Amino acid sequence: MTALICGSVAYDTVMVFDGRFRDHILPDRIHMLNVAFLVPGLRRNFGGCAGNIGYNLKLLGGSGHVMATVGMDFAPYRAWMHDCGLSLQYLRELADEYTAQAYITTDADNNQITAFHPGAMNHAHVNAVPADAGITLGLVGPESRAGMTEHAGQFAAAGVPFLFDPGQAMTLFNGEELCDFIDKATWVAVNDYEASLLCERTGLALEQIAGKVRALVVTRGGEGSHIYAHGEKLEIPAGRPERISDPTGCGDAYRAGLLFGLQNGLDWHTTGRVASLMGAIKIEQHGTQNHRFSRADFDAKYRETFGASLG
Repeated sequence: MTALICGSVAYDTVMVFDGRFRDHILPDRIHMLNVAFLVPGLRRNFGGCAGNIGYNLKLLGGSGHVMATVGMDFAPYRAWMHDCGLSLQYLRELADEYTAQAYITTDADNNQITAFHPGAMNHAHVNAVPADAGITLGLVGPESRAGMTEHAGQFAAAGVPFLFDPGQAMTLFNGEELCDFIDKATWVAVNDYEASLLCERTGLALEQIAGKVRALVVTRGGEGSHIYAHGEKLEIPAGRPERISDPTGCGDAYRAGLLFGLQNGLDWHTTGRVASLMGAIKIEQHGTQNHRFSRADFDAKYRETFGASLG
C-alpha cells in the first residue's frame, strides 16, 4: 500500500530564552506590550505535519508520498528530503510565497510564544489527490481549510481509505463540517485535548464517533493511547524513552506508526505499540526529523519495550 500524506511542510525556527517571560511582561501593561528577548540558542528544523509523518514512515520502511505546497525558500528542505530518500513527486513550489514556518521562543519554564506564517500552505488546495497513481491509503492532516476539505472529498470520491488527523486545524471547522470529515474518513486520530474539542463541536461521544469509522485513535502523551475499534476500547501503553528532550513532533511520529501498521495489515494492538514506540524514539531528540534508526534497531527496541516480537 502506498500512502499519500496531505498536510503542511514547514520550517521550525526554535529560539531559547534563558530567562522567564513572566519577569519581563507586566500584567498591567499587556494592552501596550512591547518587549524583546535575547535568545542565545537558536535552531532551524525541518518540520510540518506531512513532512514529519513522511520522514518517520520512511524510517520504518513504509511507502509514502508527501503532498504539500511549498515556497521559494524550499531548496534546503528539498535537499534534505532528497538525501533522506523521501518522495518529492507531489510537492508544488510557489514562486511568490514562502514555505510555511513557525517561530517559537521558549523560556526557562518551557513556556512558549509562537508566531506561525502559513505562506504557501494557504494554497494547499491547488494540489489534487491523483486518481490513477497507485495511491491506496491517504492521510488528511493540518493544512489550509480549503485543502483539507477538498483532499478529504477527493480521497472519498476515489474510494481511497484515509486517516483524518485534524490537529491544530480543528478550530477551522464547525461541528457540521467535522461530522462530514468523519463520515468520509476511514480512521480518525486526535490527541486527548482534540478529542474533547471534537466531541464538543460535533455533539458526539467518542464511542459514537468510533461507530462511524473503522478505528478512532486518541493519544494521551505519557499515559499511552486508546484505540476504539471493533466495538472495543484498546489500552495501548506508552513507549519508554531513555530521556525526554523535545515533545514537538511526537504525534506525527505516532501517526507514521499508524500508517505503517495499516500498510502491513497489523492488528490494532501491534499497530498502536509501533506508533507508541515511534513517539518515544522521537521525544529523545530535539527537532522533529533528527532521530534515526535501522529497522533492526527498531525491532529490538520493540521487543525490549513490549516483550514481544514485531512481525
